[in-house]
Amino acid sequence: MNHAIRGEFTRLFSTRLPLWALIAAVASGAGLTGVLGLIGPENASPPMPGLDTPEGVGIAVGLTGLLLFVPALFGTVAITSEYRHRTIGTTFLAIPRRGTLLGAKLFVYSIFGLVYGLLMSLSSATALWSVAAVRDVALGASATDLATLLTRMAAAAAIYTVLGVGIGALVRNQLVAVGIVLGYFYFLEPVLMILPGVHTLYQFLPGGATAALTDFTFLADTLTQETSMSEPAMLSPLTGALVLVFYAAIASVAAVAAPLRRDLA
Repeated sequence: MNHAIRGEFTRLFSTRLPLWALIAAVASGAGLTGVLGLIGPENASPPMPGLDTPEGVGIAVGLTGLLLFVPALFGTVAITSEYRHRTIGTTFLAIPRRGTLLGAKLFVYSIFGLVYGLLMSLSSATALWSVAAVRDVALGASATDLATLLTRMAAAAAIYTVLGVGIGALVRNQLVAVGIVLGYFYFLEPVLMILPGVHTLYQFLPGGATAALTDFTFLADTLTQETSMSEPAMLSPLTGALVLVFYAAIASVAAVAAPLRRDLA
């Protein structure tokens, strides 16, 4: 297993994926938080709580959760690129035990996703503090509360990366796998949120569990205000984390089991 893990790290850093991930993490973290902070949440339409309130800080940081599909895409591309470029055969020849190899991939990309999440969170925190200093605003959240929120966001990024790896291992076709990830987060889950009756299940979907984990319920609250539907129930942060871990476990099992039962072609 150690040999497989070292090999996966070597393969990962021989590509441009870490560089693109670094750029995406900084842009995702600092981008939305910085723009909203400069505009001022209270100046948005409709107005939102300002940065001098805990709610305003939570929204400014929580917006980065809207881009958690990005680490999922990195996980998907990482696994499907080997099938696309037909290097997976050589990889399996180097390490014939597919279960060991796929377990190593999951471990490496879990670390990759966690590092991505930490960079994204640090970028968001840096942007938030910078904007607060420029606008001479005292943040409405303590450093401890902010660190807790950012840590949850980093953990969510790691889980989403594993979800992406699982989708990529199941589908193998890169374009189809990327389409599934984007289609779910941009189309299917928002549709499920507005379907009468079905929207009550939102709390158990990846997006709802993430909202609970990161304490970012802005989307659900906005939907409730603009429609006549009742506000969907939300899980506790711990339960939301457990639901996400459950999805990651399913993705991990799929990522290992599917290639064991199929040919490489």
